[in-house]
Amino acid sequence: MKPDQDLQEYFRAAADWDRDRAAQSARSARIAWRIAAAGWTCALLCAAALTLLMPLKRVEPFVIRVDRSTGVVDLVPVYAGEARMDEAVTRYFLAHYVTVCERFNFATAERDYEECSAFHTAQRNQRWYAQWSRTNPVSPLNLHKDGSTVRVQVKSISFFKRTSGVSDLAQVRYSKIERQGPDAIERHTPWIATIQYAYATPSKQPGLRQWNPLGFKIVEFGAEPEVLGAPAVHPADEHAAHGRAAQGHEDEESA
Repeated sequence: MKPDQDLQEYFRAAADWDRDRAAQSARSARIAWRIAAAGWTCALLCAAALTLLMPLKRVEPFVIRVDRSTGVVDLVPVYAGEARMDEAVTRYFLAHYVTVCERFNFATAERDYEECSAFHTAQRNQRWYAQWSRTNPVSPLNLHKDGSTVRVQVKSISFFKRTSGVSDLAQVRYSKIERQGPDAIERHTPWIATIQYAYATPSKQPGLRQWNPLGFKIVEFGAEPEVLGAPAVHPADEHAAHGRAAQGHEDEESA
């Protein structure tokens, strides 16, 4: 009996040792998984911290523009590609409207008049007709019957929001560049336009839809020179004036 008891005692000791080894392995595996999880957690936290700190390292350049004629200083707007589509489309329509409707060239005047009408409400179109009527002394047809031309260069567009939260107002800064003839010197005049706009149902006429497919409408339009009472002079004009003054001074001395 004694040898059997010794053998059973050996088997029990072996089973206990095997259980201890299995428990130790499981405990080591749990510790290893916990360490790995802690490491991954630290790595993810570090990555999140770096992501949050990235905007602090970003440099935002900006350009300040000074108008040579008026001395007006403004910040050049930069499109970062994050504007809503409706604002980008509105910005395009405003720039296009001012460029077409504030310029004058006798060869394209009739087409420009019709294209601008496609952006007007009924009330605005009545005022547009009266503005271009030949009975109006300040009609573009009368002001430029000497063959002079006017082209427009848009500088900046700013949007404004009413106290009610509605965004339907914009200001457009632009230059009118007038030339009396093919060989004449251009005269630059800074202007600013305040515009109330809206979107309506697009016209069903194909001729109007080709110009204004989204129903963009100009409700009110008011434009005025940025510097009243002081017409802007192109630097070339100023240089020529100085040249004439110097020539006159030399003539006086010779006399």
